[in-house]
Amino acid sequence: MNQNLAHNPRVLLFDLGGVVFELGYAEAISRFSALGLMNAEKQLDASVQTGIFGQLERGEIGKEDFREAFSKLVGSKVTLEACSHAWLGYLKSVPHRNLETLTSLRQRGYRLCLLSNTNPFMLDYVRSDTFDGMGHSLDFYFDRLYVSCECKMMKPEPAIFQHVIAEEGVNAADILFIDDSPRNTEAAAAIGMQTLLAASVQGWIEPLQEMLL
Repeated sequence: MNQNLAHNPRVLLFDLGGVVFELGYAEAISRFSALGLMNAEKQLDASVQTGIFGQLERGEIGKEDFREAFSKLVGSKVTLEACSHAWLGYLKSVPHRNLETLTSLRQRGYRLCLLSNTNPFMLDYVRSDTFDGMGHSLDFYFDRLYVSCECKMMKPEPAIFQHVIAEEGVNAADILFIDDSPRNTEAAAAIGMQTLLAASVQGWIEPLQEMLL
């Protein structure tokens, strides 16, 4: 965690799972296992996916392609709804304090963006008006969303951070990146972004507020 900012950032760049919402990794494992996925713990990861799971998050395949490939993998026909239910196991809760903090930061004049390794199933849900339980989607809280399945790049690859910098039209040091993965914050810092490692789903709030004083 960088507690000494080089200068006040213009863009606050947030991770999604583990920062905006609480991750439910065990629940996701349980749901995928119930669909017949063997060794789900080895095939799924809390941060970076591989195989057909990684292909989906990288945007190399879509929802229907994933459904067909997953059905072959488990040896039975699985519906899109079942796939969605399994992926949404990763979303345990959305702390209202986090959302209130995001709203407050935007009111203070910061540009808020999101950078997430995620997939179309999760993206459809978080961009729906059921996301926060108050009729708002994730877009309500951010100025722009950068997601792996649309960018076709994934953290911690330098290219996705460079993409954000180019799209935002700022210098790397003008961005403060908040993520719960040391691998991701280290990659962002390596190209010049300011970073904050989130100790927990709400553990970034006080440190961030102190950094922005």
